[in-house]
Amino acid sequence: MHRRSMLLGLLGMPLLAAAVEGDPLPSVMWDYHHQRLLGGAPFVFDERVQVHVPPFAEDSRQVPVEVDARALPGRFTRLILWAELNPIPHVLTLYPSADIVPLLAIRIRVEQATPIRAALLDEQGVWRVGSAWVDAAGGGCTAPSVVRAQPGWEQRLGQVLGGSFARDDNQRLRVQVSHPMDNGLVGGIPEFYLDRAELRSPAGEVLARFDLYPAVSENPTLTMEVHGHPRSVLWLHDNNGNEFQAEL
Repeated sequence: MHRRSMLLGLLGMPLLAAAVEGDPLPSVMWDYHHQRLLGGAPFVFDERVQVHVPPFAEDSRQVPVEVDARALPGRFTRLILWAELNPIPHVLTLYPSADIVPLLAIRIRVEQATPIRAALLDEQGVWRVGSAWVDAAGGGCTAPSVVRAQPGWEQRLGQVLGGSFARDDNQRLRVQVSHPMDNGLVGGIPEFYLDRAELRSPAGEVLARFDLYPAVSENPTLTMEVHGHPRSVLWLHDNNGNEFQAEL
């Protein structure tokens, strides 16, 4: 029994050693993602970056995530969202203009219970990181597509539903895009997903640019806020070269 206890203790040591001080959700994957996604740059776990998720993912293919960092002072120059234990962790990277409010909601896939992280890069070059834990039965990344089982989905490809709604001095944009967002993890179906998006003013000024990844759910939804700009244009591109555009 003594030897068994020592063995279990030794097996657990690397996991404990990998946890980062101050991490509200100690994870053995933090150092890896810190280097891969944040470039090893300085970071702070900041409670003002709030990540909201349901306590349990009833549908692991459609998990709502909201990032609210409006309590942070100043502006941010980048936002990265990822699901730490997913086979494809990276969800999106947002490059905002000064008119973009640090508020974002999207639906993602999760393969298992995992920390969800959002990191915002401030003007001093420090990543401000918020975290949340979502429990899940799993399989959201490897389940067959529901979209592909629906007749006529090809004719609806790229359709954008939603619009722009006034909220005080801002405009809240809520959209859903018809797209299967295939991640290449289901046998016989190659990657086919939206990989880029831009929010533009009617004059063509880029207000926000997104890099998107297959961790985003099929028929993706997006909510965000922009200061001013009662009208805008959403431009989308997928990895097969298709382009779509919608006025909001």
